[in-house]
Amino acid sequence: MPAVAGSIESVTLDGRTFAVAADAESNRKLGGYENESQPNGDGSARLIKTRVSWMLDGIAVEVDDTRGDQEYIQSLTDGNDYFPIAITYASQEVYQGQGQVVAESQASSQAGTMPISLSGPGVLTRQ
Repeated sequence: MPAVAGSIESVTLDGRTFAVAADAESNRKLGGYENESQPNGDGSARLIKTRVSWMLDGIAVEVDDTRGDQEYIQSLTDGNDYFPIAITYASQEVYQGQGQVVAESQASSQAGTMPISLSGPGVLTRQ
């Protein structure tokens, strides 16, 4: 069976599902650790492990003014806690985690979309 890649179909933010623009190129970082090797004077090396958050950027979600989508996303951004997030890919794989909207987001009245970036503690897990 071939690998299936392509658009993110939808993103669910705290229970509300948003369609994602088919041409949006997003990048996923699962979270966990990043490693660095630092040399010692005797030629050996130390492994430095730094915990990192998961992140998903480059998402362009559809915003519908009649549903109050931009206001909903802004209310999540204004909140002081992480919320449940689920990402459904073209392969029908779903990744989930707790997260928050990060970076500034502006809705485009012409395209009817809003670019968002998401990040959170721990790791994104496949359901």
